[in-house]
Amino acid sequence: MGKITTGLDVRINYRNVIHFLIMAMLAASSFFVLSFTVARKIGDDFLKQLGISQQDANGMITNSFLGSYFDQYGVRNAKNIASGDRGAIVKDLLIYTKAHVNSSEFIREYNTLKEKNKPKFETLATPDEVQKDLIEQSRKMVADLEKNGKNADASMKKVYDEMLTNARKQLKEVEDPNNKYFLNYRQHYPEMIKSQGTANKGVIDEWEKKYPADHLQFIKTRLNQFLEVTADIRFDAQLYEKNGKKYFKEQQFENKGNQWKMAFRAGKEVVEPSRIFVQQWLEEIK
Repeated sequence: MGKITTGLDVRINYRNVIHFLIMAMLAASSFFVLSFTVARKIGDDFLKQLGISQQDANGMITNSFLGSYFDQYGVRNAKNIASGDRGAIVKDLLIYTKAHVNSSEFIREYNTLKEKNKPKFETLATPDEVQKDLIEQSRKMVADLEKNGKNADASMKKVYDEMLTNARKQLKEVEDPNNKYFLNYRQHYPEMIKSQGTANKGVIDEWEKKYPADHLQFIKTRLNQFLEVTADIRFDAQLYEKNGKKYFKEQQFENKGNQWKMAFRAGKEVVEPSRIFVQQWLEEIK
């Protein structure tokens, strides 16, 4: 049975609010007309309340968006925020995060992540390259066997002679311009190049779908995920306590995922305005 933390005291509840809002930030962005002067002022006000620097806040937001995990390190003063102030903090956090996600710093981090995950492909060797490589390998094998055979003791002489005979035979075969293997490879090479190109294109298409050129389309996917997760939160769901932990009375809620439970813990006063804000962002993204 999955647990949800008790979250009855202000400290834990508010940390859950921050935790949940970072999840909301995974979901949202659009072009934002708020000047960074205003954004900094907002940041100075509510970030001081949370006891976190602007640099750390930006890092938390970036890590949460691009790393798909919740980074709330350094929120030292969350326990000092009264529950009645959450509405204002929610609004400020949404506005601040929206501004940061559209900053050159965030876009640079996004492009770095995109490039890091770009698929790498090996070039299919040409028929001439394949034959040249096998010839070089065979010549080296013959040379090594000739050298080692000269220094081998009498008991191994026959073994080396047999190996050298086979190596010379193989070298002659790979040097033959009419070798059937190379002729077959040359015949099918155009088809193999075409097939490889089609397969590579499919991989690139998936990569570009996951990491669009416009970072807002990446954020849009997160936004829709957030709305999907929070679409059916039952804030009136009943709980019971066992061994210091709280559980849902109805098994259907107990079986919900961690993000659903996180939204439940954050509370209606956080989820509803966040959903409205996120829906407005979606309308702004082309």
